[in-house]
Amino acid sequence: MSTTPAYTPISCSFYDELEARATTGQPCTLTYRTEPDTPPSTYHGTIQDLFLKDKVEYLRLADGFELRLDALVAVDDKELRNYC
Repeated sequence: MSTTPAYTPISCSFYDELEARATTGQPCTLTYRTEPDTPPSTYHGTIQDLFLKDKVEYLRLADGFELRLDALVAVDDKELRNYC
């Protein structure tokens, strides 16, 4: 039995924000939460790739850091909750 939570897709508009940063190589600050009801963490880097693995969307930074997209809270000043 898997303890990994089911993936919740992010909004297409927010995905477009991520793609724009990946395309331009613009460094960004990711704010994310890997566990519910915990304080968010931050990570700074350049998005190198957006990819799908086992029906879950991820991003990969240039330094190899990977994150499920549904863990994102914000990228720079853009908060995921403000996108539909």
